Amino acid sequence: MRVVIADPPAFTPFYDHELAAALARAGAEVELETSRFRFGGTPAPDGYRRAERFYPLSSRVFRRSRARLPLKTVEHLAVMASLARLRTDVLHVQWLALPELDVHVRFRSPSVFTAHDLLPRRTAGKRDLWRRLFARFDRVVVHSNYGRGVLAELGVDARVIPLPVSASAVPRADNGQTLLALGVIRPYKGLADAIEVTRRLPDARLLVAGDPAMPLDGLRDAPRTEWRLGYLPDAELDRALSESTVALFPYRPELDQSAALLQALGAGVPAVVYDVGGMGEPIRRFGAGRVVPAGDVDALTEATRDLLGDRDALAAARAGADRARAELTWDASAAQHLDLYRELL
Repeated sequence: MRVVIADPPAFTPFYDHELAAALARAGAEVELETSRFRFGGTPAPDGYRRAERFYPLSSRVFRRSRARLPLKTVEHLAVMASLARLRTDVLHVQWLALPELDVHVRFRSPSVFTAHDLLPRRTAGKRDLWRRLFARFDRVVVHSNYGRGVLAELGVDARVIPLPVSASAVPRADNGQTLLALGVIRPYKGLADAIEVTRRLPDARLLVAGDPAMPLDGLRDAPRTEWRLGYLPDAELDRALSESTVALFPYRPELDQSAALLQALGAGVPAVVYDVGGMGEPIRRFGAGRVVPAGDVDALTEATRDLLGDRDALAAARAGADRARAELTWDASAAQHLDLYRELL
């Protein structure tokens, strides 16, 4: 089976790599078509081919500057034409950078789309646009039952394939009181709530590990907070996970699932999450931490206090993270994807 995974804007290069490698291990012939990742290196292809041929100028000249957008829009026309011409057994698109234009594409190959963010924030109100866009694909994948319900309201019968855990074997080197805020720092991720929890727990410290995509303003003055900013190399990421006792994900309603959450669980770090999107599903399913009402800082604080202050509760949550790591594997995800692809052949 020939599978082309397309992530034109390179929004999730590590997800793309893991999925492509797992599909290749399962016997598929896989090519990843993408662009240059603007914020650091990416893993070498493992059993698959990678072509960084999209957005050849805008992906190399700019980082987060909005000045790249006009150039990117022009280059996007070539992206659309390339995907429309492609002939393969299955085309699996991961991200659509400009949905207002992408809605006009007609694919020649059987096509699948993964709705990582369900309805991205910039165009979330344009429900008819997304209804028409999803209809361009033969199958749509989501990462949670919550996501399936959201798309069902648009008349889309999506397939749930859970986001895999990014497993790592980091040693436990935490002091029993270290909280972690992990991942790209964006407004919807609620970093201020994590800082407030730390302020309320006098024995706790907060480790912020991620690349800021927003002004940090007065947040940098937070007490007992260590900042490790930027896209961390693997060794530094492992060190941060090793030193963390509990990860906090006080997200606002914005997305379906979080790769950073699954990265924490993959390192055996339990999590406390707001009950938004599909964030709570792996935590509840595996007992890997606590799920509290969205926006409730008091509940977030108490759940965190419970895990930090009760050795048995923390051990149980860590065991839940280990169960998630054992079950939500990339090979299991690849098998589910291949079952879906076969429906199109």
